[in-house]
Amino acid sequence: MNFSLKIWRQDGSQGRFEDYEVSDVSADSSFLEMLDQLNDQLTESGGDPVAFDSDCREGVCGTCCLVINGRPHGGRGGTTCQLYMRHFADGETITIEPWRATAFPVVRDLVVDRSAFDRIIQSGGYITVHSGPKPEPNTMPIEPEVAEEALDAASCIGCGACVAACPNGAAMLFTAAKISHLGLLPQGQPERMERVRSMVEKMEDEGFGPCRNYGECEAACPKDISIKFIGRMNRDYLRATMVEPYDRRGKMKPQ
Repeated sequence: MNFSLKIWRQDGSQGRFEDYEVSDVSADSSFLEMLDQLNDQLTESGGDPVAFDSDCREGVCGTCCLVINGRPHGGRGGTTCQLYMRHFADGETITIEPWRATAFPVVRDLVVDRSAFDRIIQSGGYITVHSGPKPEPNTMPIEPEVAEEALDAASCIGCGACVAACPNGAAMLFTAAKISHLGLLPQGQPERMERVRSMVEKMEDEGFGPCRNYGECEAACPKDISIKFIGRMNRDYLRATMVEPYDRRGKMKPQ
């Protein structure tokens, strides 16, 4: 298969699209393998390889982050590394861009700085339950429905597709998933109110936009995380900031 590629190249504050041709691509190659082939071609000809992120290439780590033909991860219900060239027509022109968001500045070419996600997690995405031996499961029963919902939220891989898809560049789905998977379980209750308050405020400080319920984040998420978690986060945030101001031990602060 042969493809024409329009790739965003940037080294500094200014960027531009550049055109490339790549030929003899196997239909069974992943999208990242196609880019590897292009970079081999550029290296052999003395050109500058295209910078892009990748790690596990198994849809687990969330490192690969490309907007392909205007859709995060290509819009195929998975990550970029799970997108295969057989999903494109032979001879097709493919446009490849980095995530577009104020909070995700471009480092180079297709690589963006997503450390804002790390800082949101650091602000409250943890529990203070001791990390010693596992407790007997029957001492802390959790209803299967609650456990399943917590696991659904915990499936977030932090790729940032939700931010790239959102017209406002909001990180509400990511933040809500990280807050909810801890807040649903007994172990996450001591910091529940402080967690939602600090993580939401940190998200806003990082420059992410507001949520307008477009639903693009849910549609772009490779793990199909529901926007219902945003509603759960908003309820907890309202409770934490206006109704029941708790301290970090779950005790109500003196009025």
